[in-house]
Amino acid sequence: MCVVCGCGNTSSGDQSAPGVNVQPGTGDLHFGAGAARVSVPGMSQQRAIKIEADVLGANNLIAAQNRAHFASHGVTAYNLVSSPGSGKTTLLCATIEALRQHRPDLAVAVIEGDQQTSFDADRIRATGAPAIQVNTGKGCHLDAPMVAEAFSRLDLHASGHHHDGRGHGAEEQVNTHPHDHPHDHEYAEQAHSHGHEHAEVAHSHDHSHDHPHSHQHNRDAGHDHDHGHAHGHGHTHSHDHDHADDRATGNQALLFIENVGNLVCPAMWDLGEAAKVAILSVTEGDDKPLKYPDMFAAAKLMVLNKIDLLPHVSFDVARCKEFARRVNPGIEILELSATTGVGMQTWLDWLLTDPAAGNGNPVAARIAELEAELVRLRALPA
Repeated sequence: MCVVCGCGNTSSGDQSAPGVNVQPGTGDLHFGAGAARVSVPGMSQQRAIKIEADVLGANNLIAAQNRAHFASHGVTAYNLVSSPGSGKTTLLCATIEALRQHRPDLAVAVIEGDQQTSFDADRIRATGAPAIQVNTGKGCHLDAPMVAEAFSRLDLHASGHHHDGRGHGAEEQVNTHPHDHPHDHEYAEQAHSHGHEHAEVAHSHDHSHDHPHSHQHNRDAGHDHDHGHAHGHGHTHSHDHDHADDRATGNQALLFIENVGNLVCPAMWDLGEAAKVAILSVTEGDDKPLKYPDMFAAAKLMVLNKIDLLPHVSFDVARCKEFARRVNPGIEILELSATTGVGMQTWLDWLLTDPAAGNGNPVAARIAELEAELVRLRALPA
């Protein structure tokens, strides 16, 4: 075995694999120091970069289509990401109940991602909201084609065609077979058969969001940002839907995408969402933003959940926020408890503010992104 693994090699020189940084003194290993920022056995850094570019490029084409498709149906989609056990599903159930009280006119649906089981989708459906479970098998994240397929099966999708103005009526049903659906994953070049006319999509994976919030929040509810953030969809889109409510006046429907519990892989996969929301429970430790920087760098909002447990755990809220802003200076942060309801109104206010509204500064948003990248690079071992 020593011949196979190499530990019997007594020759001098650096025996480290390419792309590995060895910390002097401690011998600690950093396998993300190469150009690809990942180490794959038997694969060069250049090959890893090429494969990632190809895979993510194909995904991002579908994500751009998802984003345009959501917009054409008046849907704002949020990608909820976290580690397992952060309380995503509990927060979603509480959010659905709260929205039913505050915005009974608002349509809400959920796409649930897990490796196996339909436990979470069953919990969502028990609230009365429609949900589609997506099981990924050995996969550790949702991707844009999965979301496209799941969205096509939601009533939220079908109802978007009922007020088209050209005769799309209630007889249109949600398809149950992937090959029967006109919006399947291969609609890259075609216009919708329902008359959507998609303008050229200018998509960026880390799209900037531009809008200033003008509403006031109760600081006691745990909101910790000045609402100077920028939301904006990286596409232009024209369509012939005669929606009753214009996007500029607020959300017509919300789609929550609960990603697979994982603080690593989902960070790099665009699903067509308006924003990623990273949920971090106080039971997980205040160091997570620095330990998993890519996730918090990609998130628009960090939700500190389970704050009712703060008296019982060792969690430094200020330290956690400082770490999050170190990797993402523009991140917004709010604190809440899905079980007690503290901070829920602030959360609802954030959700119900149209990400496409406002006239924020895209240059400032780009500067924030570059500052976050600079911080990340400085944090790498020398």
